[in-house]
Amino acid sequence: MLAANSRTPHDDKKGVARRCLALLLLVLIPASSSPSGAALLRARPALPVETSLAIGEQALLDRSIAPREARHPGQSAFRLVSEGSEAFAIRARSARWARRSLDVQTFIWHPDLTGSLLAYRLLEAADRGVRVRVLVDDMDARRNNAAFAALAAHRNIAVRIFNPFVSRQGVLGLIAEGLLDFERIDHRMHNKTWIADNRLAVVGGRNLGDEYFGASGAVNFVDLDFAMIGPVVRDASASFDKYWNSPAAYPMETLDPVGVNAQALAALRIRLDEVAATAARTGRYADDQPADAAVQRLVTGDWPMQWTATYRFTADDPLKLTMRDHDLQRAQVRRTLLRAVQSVQADLVLVSPYFVPGEGIAARLGDAVKAGKRVRVLTNSLVANDVAAVHGGYSRHREQLLESGVELWELKPADGSEVHKRVLPSGASLHTKAMLMDGKTMFVGSYNLDPRSAWLNCEQGVLIESEPLASEMAQIFARQSDGQRAWRVTLARGGLSWSDGTETFSKDPHSSLAQRLQAWIVRVLRLDPQL
Repeated sequence: MLAANSRTPHDDKKGVARRCLALLLLVLIPASSSPSGAALLRARPALPVETSLAIGEQALLDRSIAPREARHPGQSAFRLVSEGSEAFAIRARSARWARRSLDVQTFIWHPDLTGSLLAYRLLEAADRGVRVRVLVDDMDARRNNAAFAALAAHRNIAVRIFNPFVSRQGVLGLIAEGLLDFERIDHRMHNKTWIADNRLAVVGGRNLGDEYFGASGAVNFVDLDFAMIGPVVRDASASFDKYWNSPAAYPMETLDPVGVNAQALAALRIRLDEVAATAARTGRYADDQPADAAVQRLVTGDWPMQWTATYRFTADDPLKLTMRDHDLQRAQVRRTLLRAVQSVQADLVLVSPYFVPGEGIAARLGDAVKAGKRVRVLTNSLVANDVAAVHGGYSRHREQLLESGVELWELKPADGSEVHKRVLPSGASLHTKAMLMDGKTMFVGSYNLDPRSAWLNCEQGVLIESEPLASEMAQIFARQSDGQRAWRVTLARGGLSWSDGTETFSKDPHSSLAQRLQAWIVRVLRLDPQL
C-alpha cells in the first residue's frame, strides 16, 4: 500500500533535474572530450567496529534525563517539533550540553547560516574533548567535500560519507560515474539523526540548512521532527552504529587524504568563527532566542514531552543499497508502515511532500475508503513543489483518488497569516513525512510515499502510540490543511477544482505555464519510475 512496484529518485527531487542535465551534457560533449577510464568505487578498507559511547551519570544531560527515565521504566518520551527555530535550537543547544559524544547522520548539510552554526557547535564540542561522528550521504556531500575533509582533520571528529562517488569534484567525472555505476549510486541514505551523549535524539524529516529551520529568505520547508529521550535514544544510536560500520560508509581520509589537513581545518575555523560572530551580533539564531530558551527547559524537567511504552524506532538495513529485487527484510521501514496502515480501523491521514502513489497505492487507498475508512492526504501544490516535473507523477492519479473518495489537500506556497509570515517569511514547501492512524498511532520520519523511499533509499522513522501526541499531530494537519495554508482539491464538472474557501480555481492555482508544461509532459509520458 505504501509504494508501487517501480522506482523513483530520491526525496530531493532536484536529483531528477541533475540526472537529466547529466545525460544532456553527455550528448552535447564531443566524443573526444568525454571522460574515459573512470574508476569504479573500490571496497572500503577494513576498519575496527565503533559503537556509541555508553550513557553516563555526570554530564548535564545525564543529570537532567536519568531521573526521569528512572520514573518511567520501559518508556520513552517524545516531543513533536514543528517550528524550525525550535528544531535548530535543540540541535545547537544539545551540542553545547554534550560532554561525551555527538552523532550526526544526514542526507543534506548546507554551508549556509544554520548549517555553518551547527558545524561551529560541533567543532566547539570537539575542542572540549567530545567525540563527534558525522555521517553524510554523498549526493550532497560531494559538493561540500572540502568542508567535510577539513572537519575530519580534527582529532576528535570523524567524518564518513555514505555510498560515495569516486570523483570528488567536476561534472565530467560525475557523468562518467553515473553511466558506469548507476545501479550503485542510484541508492542513497536519506536518514536524519542527531544524538547527544546517547541521552537526547532528534529524528524526522529535516536536513541541516536554512530552509529546514525557517531561516531562508526564499522558500522554507514545513517539516516535523521527534525530539526523544529514554531507551528509544539507544535504539537510534544502535541504528547509527549499523550505518557507521557499514561497508558503504567511507572515511574522508580514504576518499580525500590530501584534503584532510590542518591548514584546511584552520581556514574552516576562521570562516565558522566569522559566521558565529555575525549571528551573535545580528541576533539571528543566537542563543538568547525564545526557541533556545524553551529548549533549555529540558534540563529543568518542565519541557513538555509525552511518555509511552508503545513505540518502535525503525530503520532500513544499510545494505539496502545492494538490493536488486524488492526485499522486505531490508526495506524495514516500508514493512513496519505497511503493517500499521493495514491495521487502520477508521481514519488514515497521510502527509508527504512528494506523493507519487502509482496505480497500486491509489487503488488501495480507494479500497480503504470503500471499506468505510476515511483517508486524507496533504501534499504539495504545483506552485509549492520545488520541482514542477515531479508534480506530474502525482497529478496523474488525482482524479482516480478523488473518485474513490480519498480527500486531497495541496499546500500553498505561502499565506497571509502573521504566524505564517514569521515562521515562513517568503514561501513554503511541504517537507513533512508523517502518518496518523485512528487518532492514536503516528509515524514521523524520513520516508516519502513514493517507490524510491520503499526500494532505493535507506530511510528511518519512529512509530508510536500516544493519544496526546496523535491529537497534536491532528491539530498540525488541521492547521496545514486550513484554507489559509492549503487548497482543498475536489471533483468538479469538467475536471478538478481547487478552493481555499474564498477563491476557487479550475487549474493548478497560481502556477506558471512552464510549471504546468513540465508536469503535463511527465504525466503524459508516464515517467513515474523516473521521479
